[in-house]
Amino acid sequence: MMRLPGLLKSVVLTIVLALGLSACATSNNPPAPREAVAPTASPDYVLGPLDQIQVFVWRSPELSSQVPVRPDGRISLPLIEDMQAAGKTPTQLARDIEEALKVYVQNPIVTVIVDNFQGALNQQVRVVGQAAQPQAIPFRAGMTVLDVVIATGGLTEFADGNRAVIVRYTGDTEQAYNVRLDDLIRYGDIKANVPMLPGDVLIIPEAWL
Repeated sequence: MMRLPGLLKSVVLTIVLALGLSACATSNNPPAPREAVAPTASPDYVLGPLDQIQVFVWRSPELSSQVPVRPDGRISLPLIEDMQAAGKTPTQLARDIEEALKVYVQNPIVTVIVDNFQGALNQQVRVVGQAAQPQAIPFRAGMTVLDVVIATGGLTEFADGNRAVIVRYTGDTEQAYNVRLDDLIRYGDIKANVPMLPGDVLIIPEAWL
C-alpha cells in the first residue's frame, strides 16, 4: 500500500471528517423537539474530572486546600494521598474525607465547595465542527441550543448552521435531530431555539463550497 506524506495524510483525514459530519447532517433526521424533559436525576451536583474544589477542614487550615479533580476522577489532600471524587456529590465527598481524617483528627468537620464546574460526562453538552470554540460545557437546567452556541463563541464563517445535528442518547438508544442554527442566529427565528439535554452532542458541519 502506498504511504501518504504527512501533509497529504492530514488533508485526507480532514476531508474524511468533513464528509462524515456532512453525511450525518444531511441524513433524514427529524427536527429537534421544542419541548424536552431532562431525565429524572438527583438535583445535587455530581463532581466530574477537571472540577476545581475547595476542601475546608474546620479549625485545621493546614489540612484545608484547593485541588482539582484529576482526569482519573481522584483527588490528593494532606494526609490523604488518593480519594475518589468523581461521581460523588460535594456533600458525599466531604463525609468520605471526614471518615479518612478520623485517623488523624478528632471529630473532623469538612466542607467541600466547587469553584470551577466541569461535571461528569453525562452532565456535559459537547460541541464539535464549525463552532468558533468547540468544547464540552457543563449542562445547566433550562439550557437551549442558543445558550450553547453563545458559550462556544458562535458559528465560524464556514459553518452550515441549518444542517447542524443534535445527537441525543437515551440509555443505549442514539437519536439524531436536525437544528436550524442559521435561521436562529442569523435570521432571529426563535422557533429554531430548542432545548438541550445533558449528554447531547451538537455537530455543526462545514458548508459545501
